[in-house]
Amino acid sequence: MADQSFRALVVRKHADGTCTRAIEERQVGDLPAGTVLVRVLYSSLNYKDALSGSGNTGVSKHYPHTPGIDAAGVVAYSTDSAFKEGDEVLCTGYDLGMNTSGGLAQYIRVPAEWLVRKPESLSFLETMQLGTAGYTAALSVLTLQDNGVRPDKGEVLVSGATGGVGSIAVHLLSQLGYRVIALTSKAHAKPYLNDLGASGIESPQQFLANKDRLLLSARWAGVIDTVGGDILATAVKSTRFDGVVAICGNAASHEIALNVYPFILRGVHLIGIYSADTPMDKRLRVWEKLAGEWKLPKIAQLSRVIPLGQVSTEMDAMLAGQGKGRVVVDVQED
Repeated sequence: MADQSFRALVVRKHADGTCTRAIEERQVGDLPAGTVLVRVLYSSLNYKDALSGSGNTGVSKHYPHTPGIDAAGVVAYSTDSAFKEGDEVLCTGYDLGMNTSGGLAQYIRVPAEWLVRKPESLSFLETMQLGTAGYTAALSVLTLQDNGVRPDKGEVLVSGATGGVGSIAVHLLSQLGYRVIALTSKAHAKPYLNDLGASGIESPQQFLANKDRLLLSARWAGVIDTVGGDILATAVKSTRFDGVVAICGNAASHEIALNVYPFILRGVHLIGIYSADTPMDKRLRVWEKLAGEWKLPKIAQLSRVIPLGQVSTEMDAMLAGQGKGRVVVDVQED
């Protein structure tokens, strides 16, 4: 199949430092080495994809490159006995779309160890309505639960609540019986977040009013933070005794200015969520939950589907902070 052609989003960096994106014809023979070739049906768009698509060398070191950290499709060819032609699979994380040609293309070739069999109760579309964002949100919720944050412990804060991870976290937590407070700068998104189950909504201006204090009134039993920076620091300072803060993003800043008091006076737990390289046993546990007891009734309302040709425009909107919910990419559609 080396001469099989397919369409892919290709990002090119030029000598003057600028980047261009275009849908180009590629050949299977050009894909990196791997044991399983997958015909991709759907991908999704994540903030990391937008960074890769803008030439960010902290995400993707080598160009030209095809982003896409998510992919769902059918095995076209395999040299690994774990998979055979026709198997339905999905891939999220690892190096896909970072330095390995990614899912914003009609084919990927990856190691068998990166693949998860598609749960029977989820369609290809539903797996990508979740994708890395849904997986990360669920992994964050699981981390809260595994560390003792139950619905009766108190409110849970979700920052960046209109983004992909934030939206799914709000919806999932509310389905599990938690009282969720959504933090967002988008005042117009209140009906959207209320519909997902948010019990209350706060603005960053409210939230950061006393951010310079060493310790704040204890409020949160748990936090899922997607933005970092002052939001994360303030959330830690206002978390209750033995509370848990799960950090899974840095959309606002990769830096955090904190003191020791939340940790030595309240025993706050700050836990990083490393979704890309989660061990397979935990990865399968999360997908099993998302396909079963945690299956989300409003996942379709959280997402919209675009063809491959519209990805570049969506990347620009995401980088400008204009994204909401999940964007699924039908890679077989021009």
